[in-house]
Amino acid sequence: MAELKPHERMKIKRHDMPNQDQLVRRGNYEEVALGYSEETARTEAERCLQCKDPKCVQGCPVGVMIPQFIKALREGDMVKAVEWMKVKNNLPAICGRVCPQEVQCEGSCILGKKGEAVAIGRLERFVGDYELSHRSCPLVKAPATGKKIAVVGSGPAGITCAVDTAREGHQVTMFESLHGPGGVLIYGIPEFRLPKAVVHGEISYAVDCLGIDLKTDHVIGRSFTLNELLEEYDAVFLGTGAGLPSFMRIPGINLNGVMSANEFLTRVNLMKAYQFPDYDTPVRIGRKVAVVGAGNVAMDAVRCSQRLLALQAAQTGEAPGEAHIVYRRSKDEVPARQEEVHHAEEEGVIFNFLTNPVEIIGDETRRVTGLKCVKMELGEPDASGRRKPVEIKGSEFVMEMDTVIMALGTNPNPIVFVDADGLERTKYGTAVADTERGRTKKKRVWAGGDVVTGAATVISAMGAGKRAAADINAFLKGEADWE
Repeated sequence: MAELKPHERMKIKRHDMPNQDQLVRRGNYEEVALGYSEETARTEAERCLQCKDPKCVQGCPVGVMIPQFIKALREGDMVKAVEWMKVKNNLPAICGRVCPQEVQCEGSCILGKKGEAVAIGRLERFVGDYELSHRSCPLVKAPATGKKIAVVGSGPAGITCAVDTAREGHQVTMFESLHGPGGVLIYGIPEFRLPKAVVHGEISYAVDCLGIDLKTDHVIGRSFTLNELLEEYDAVFLGTGAGLPSFMRIPGINLNGVMSANEFLTRVNLMKAYQFPDYDTPVRIGRKVAVVGAGNVAMDAVRCSQRLLALQAAQTGEAPGEAHIVYRRSKDEVPARQEEVHHAEEEGVIFNFLTNPVEIIGDETRRVTGLKCVKMELGEPDASGRRKPVEIKGSEFVMEMDTVIMALGTNPNPIVFVDADGLERTKYGTAVADTERGRTKKKRVWAGGDVVTGAATVISAMGAGKRAAADINAFLKGEADWE
């Protein structure tokens, strides 16, 4: 095939991702996005201009070598595409599904300035899925160094740091508080957006190839303290995430039927509510659910609620209930990915914009029966740059509700800081660490991901794990001192 000229590439339209039918998928937890075929992936790859100064790479938190892997893909060399991908990204099948590419690599794509960006995320997923199936690019471990590293947490930051340090020949032990690895990738993201098999496949392969010792059911701060780990290990990386939820301080917040999005998603994911009715789980949400917030976690929670309501209705023969998003700003200020909002709308989620809860109402049994709200209007921009919502006086109203789920952000669990003298925290409970290297104020302790930044993205956590791993490797090799 003759090489296309840039103007010819720009005429190729971006290829849509095939999805499950919206009316079908709202009643199941199977993956919504079905993935590109090989033909579609190679045609989409033809759109890449192979820029000499690739802005897309600059927009990626881990610096994936995007032009190189796309070029190999469109030439049909899948092994080379995987090799280029894995220079920087150990988890492409995961990142291709959950990264906010529209504000990162694709947001920086030159084609996107005047039209539609190359579908980098969808191509990344295609390459990642190929590697999951073929294992054409095995991980190789360098000769043993005799150095031991403890990685606390097996989410995106932890697994990235573990892989990048184990490859250098260090003996890595990864501690996970739950019964299986994956962290937020497993308990926080729904099956319909990130299948558990993808996460388990990526992690188990890395653990097996590199001889990483995985210890589950270990809570650092209880099973071992940080100071005790430092007695046995040469370096410790904290990638414990941010699992402590925030709640509104309004009347009724302690009623039965009020929960955090973290709790709800954990129940759905770990207790297999997504396999209802085959699994009888303690997730009971009634017929009307309100999710307060409009970030990605809120979208995950409300879309899970919509599916549970549909599954319950199929069992009882009744009409499906209602799943609501309650958000105090307008649609233009929604922080969630546009794709997730679009999918939620397609699936029948009801959006209540410019609406702010002021009280949760309950009955004599202390069970939720309603949500009292006020209408809002947007005023002048606040510190975040978004217009500040202002209450409209006299606008109170009540929505009947059976369950209220708070999706208002999270902070790190403080338990990891037990017996960790010298490990400083901010007023928000996050660890103080050098963002370039991940070094904390405590010698031989690194940290990265949500435990440092607060709740953020999977790829930003991976970037932090990768930067910390590079510094740990340099430190253990004697190439960098601890100032």
